[in-house]
Amino acid sequence: MSQSLHGKTALVTGSSRGIGRAIAEGLAAKGAAVVVNYVGNRKAADEVVAAIASKGGKAVAIQADMSSVSDIRRLFDEAESELGGIDIVVANVGVAVIKPLTEATEADFDHVFGINAKGTFFTLQEAARRVRDGGRIITISTGGTKMFFTQTALYLGSKGAVEQFVRVLSRELGPRGITVNALSPGFTDTDLLPERDRAVAAGMSPFGRIGAPRDVADVAVFLAGDEARWLTGENIQAGGGVA
Repeated sequence: MSQSLHGKTALVTGSSRGIGRAIAEGLAAKGAAVVVNYVGNRKAADEVVAAIASKGGKAVAIQADMSSVSDIRRLFDEAESELGGIDIVVANVGVAVIKPLTEATEADFDHVFGINAKGTFFTLQEAARRVRDGGRIITISTGGTKMFFTQTALYLGSKGAVEQFVRVLSRELGPRGITVNALSPGFTDTDLLPERDRAVAAGMSPFGRIGAPRDVADVAVFLAGDEARWLTGENIQAGGGVA
């Protein structure tokens, strides 16, 4: 096991499956102790912890609803209690409601913005307060904010807010040597990508396929390491050439 992140502690929100799981496992493979966050599926979170442990890594599962500010703060409290000071935070959790803007309800808005924008904002706030000097903060956005898609106003609007949070916070935390970046996946094999769209999505990449969670996770692991110390306030596109 490579130890480039040995002695570091990472917290990855929404990491019981998909891109979040791949990031958690990738950070652990580099030697970081990892907090695996989940909202309801403890079994899936325990499977991630077990997979990390089976390869010699260290991880704990902590439940928290990332739309709840009190849960977010408790998550950081428990993470510090379990693993000590935090060096890396990946704000990964996200949801999507796909429908025309004219049909979106107030409940739809509150759900998407409550998790993607509000949840990420307060995750970043806690990260800014607690991540040790020289640490890394990464948010997961989407390559869709640079494209034009119908029926995605709620999702892309919420992720656009996240990208602005990153730009501002990177300036605020620079004096402490903390980098803050957004990572924007393209079409990736997760629950958020409808089956009906996969063939078209694959055709939009020069590689002729959609991304795997590991494709995105490897970029996140790079951003978490010392090699990315001169990158901050950026939105890194990890979309397999889709533009």
